[in-house]
Amino acid sequence: MVRRVAVIGAGVGGLASIKGCLDEGLEPTCFEKTEDIGGVWRYTDAMDGRRVCVYRSVITNTSKEMSCFSDFPCPEDFPNYLPHSLLLEYFRMYAQHFDLLRHIHFKTTALSVRKRPDFATSGQWEVVTETNGVRETHIFDAVMVCTGHFQEPYLPLASFPGIDTRFKGQYLHSREYRDVEAFRGKRVLVVGIGNTGGDLAVELSRVATKVFLSTRSNTWVLSRVSDHGFPFDMVNTTRFNHFLDWLLPSAIMKWIKFRKFNSWFNHTNYGLASTKSSKFKLIVNEELPFCLLSGTVVLKPNVKEFTETSAVFEDGTTEDNIDVVLFATGYIFTFPFLEESVRSFFDDNRSLYKCIFPPQLEKPTLAIIGLVQLTGSVMVGAEMQARWVTGIFAGWNKLPPASRMMADVLKKKPSVKRNPLERENLKMSFISYIDEIASCAGVKPSVLRLLLTDPRLALAIFFGPCTPYQYRLVGRGKWSGARNAILTQWQRTLKPLRTRVVDDSSDSSGSWPWMCLLALPVALAASFLLSKYAQPGWNAQAGPQL
Repeated sequence: MVRRVAVIGAGVGGLASIKGCLDEGLEPTCFEKTEDIGGVWRYTDAMDGRRVCVYRSVITNTSKEMSCFSDFPCPEDFPNYLPHSLLLEYFRMYAQHFDLLRHIHFKTTALSVRKRPDFATSGQWEVVTETNGVRETHIFDAVMVCTGHFQEPYLPLASFPGIDTRFKGQYLHSREYRDVEAFRGKRVLVVGIGNTGGDLAVELSRVATKVFLSTRSNTWVLSRVSDHGFPFDMVNTTRFNHFLDWLLPSAIMKWIKFRKFNSWFNHTNYGLASTKSSKFKLIVNEELPFCLLSGTVVLKPNVKEFTETSAVFEDGTTEDNIDVVLFATGYIFTFPFLEESVRSFFDDNRSLYKCIFPPQLEKPTLAIIGLVQLTGSVMVGAEMQARWVTGIFAGWNKLPPASRMMADVLKKKPSVKRNPLERENLKMSFISYIDEIASCAGVKPSVLRLLLTDPRLALAIFFGPCTPYQYRLVGRGKWSGARNAILTQWQRTLKPLRTRVVDDSSDSSGSWPWMCLLALPVALAASFLLSKYAQPGWNAQAGPQL
């Protein structure tokens, strides 16, 4: 029986894991190597050893309603997209509200996590930690690793001949970036067009002489501001859209999405993406299109090689007098504290059962939390993982036999190993993954049942944003405030915007009941189709479950 649980890391996953342990009557002990909570979201000016943190200007890509803890909404006066300082403040509020801090040992590094000699029967782990130079050994019934996937910078110098032999300028990884001052008046080449690469190119364009942005990928650029000014993820991440994604042929859905993306600006004209592209990534950046339009950022193809002062690109063009090369090439995850026999079980998150459990272990007492790439908030994913895992540790939830877990892993594992530059292509559907874990944990709401018992709530869940509160309506950890949180989510979205009152007699808030009535036949039709064609055991990977 699991009682004592070691939690490694006090970022988002660590806080959710501590809370999950307490909810299940377990005894968590969290080891955090720094002096505070927050993980990568705790910004510091100093380069603190190998610690990874966000840059000074970063703002979340997912809105507060779609990213918060499922039983603790963000304050209504917080803006919809949070700078790192406000997000860290929210984490502190959460930790204080649920009294999590007393379970955290700060400035304590986990040096090693090893199976005990009797692991095959006990499932216990030996954890060695170090605090102020003093080492201590602990015995735990289970371990939750919450160090995330931003661990070691991925710097593929071998893919860029000349960068470390001929090039006379400076090169660095985005982990070392804090603000623009060191780049003022320089010609900068940013390599990589993920969210970080796009952000840094835009920010540097304000002070640099010239910024070049090099990419090998087809990239669609989205804005956080969607139709009618609402947050993009709240408008688009809905169960209705998820259902259409499953129902309609993929070619039609791709056409619809590309047409929507191009309604803002034609990506082909900007050299970013083509509607014919089969592989592509999505990034969020409102300013990049204007920077490209104004010439303050120039898009370039992949770099072929570097000379002493220049970058030569694969299309044969050359940009001279490059002062700095900034690699926004992502991260790789490593778990140096885990014994080699355990690390060898997985080379990426797809080698883990549900991206959490190494299926080869004799006892399922090791869980990796937050090592997942989703099309929505990873914070929500980490919390759902923690709830399911702590339920398993407490004996409420069960895992299938190892053979079934291995079969599931092999079925979902990509046939080709991708490098971190391509992991955008490996992102999983937010709703599919969260629903899958929620089903395992017994906390996924049934829209069909709610249509009969609470139609207003059912329509809000199906047609409205898939906010985390939905997973607190039923099952273990049910929260009495979940229904109200769902029905008032748009009020909290608009609250921080209404700092100046404008008279608008065309307020459409009264049309909500009519919209519900019009939407009800669609919801019933969707329910009928699913009940008619869904087979027993049909899960989120096969299609949406209502």
